[in-house]
Amino acid sequence: MSISLQKGQKVSLTKDNAGLAKVVIGLGWDQVQQKRGLFAPKPAQIDCDASAIMLQNGKLANKADIIYYGNLNHRSNAVRHLGDNLTGAGDGDDEQIKVDLAAVPADYDRIIDVVNIFQAVQRKQDFGMIKNAFIRIIDDRTGVEMCRYNLTDNYAGMTSMIFGELYRHNNEWKFNAMGQGTTDPGLPELAGRFQ
Repeated sequence: MSISLQKGQKVSLTKDNAGLAKVVIGLGWDQVQQKRGLFAPKPAQIDCDASAIMLQNGKLANKADIIYYGNLNHRSNAVRHLGDNLTGAGDGDDEQIKVDLAAVPADYDRIIDVVNIFQAVQRKQDFGMIKNAFIRIIDDRTGVEMCRYNLTDNYAGMTSMIFGELYRHNNEWKFNAMGQGTTDPGLPELAGRFQ
């Protein structure tokens, strides 16, 4: 049974799931339908990009530790991005990142899950134009959702989002539902928060 998380809530993924080795991080969102006049141009689709930032002692040590649509696999093969969804259309996960918890090198303690809006500043787009945003953790063995965090705050003006983090504590993998909006214009600036 899936656990519905609140902002700031933490849950152990491995404590009651002996043998859990691989998870899928599913991220989803929908674009709010915007009102427009008869002669107004059609608004541009909002292209949200999910990424995983792997940290060592809480810090980003190397740009190669950012897994996103331009770097789909971590060199350890422990984290793999399954590809870019340009519109967020349709039901279910819009983007997924697979994590082999057992293969994450010991010097990595956190995997931060973020989403930024592609060219948000140029397109004048923000997370106030997004609805039904969520992050969920799925047991890759069974396909069963373990936990889900639905973002419910007002994120108007925010162009990037720190959805949550997987972290290792006392040989246990846990998930922290963060839901922290930022005004970072893109992934480089967002990743810079962790340097």
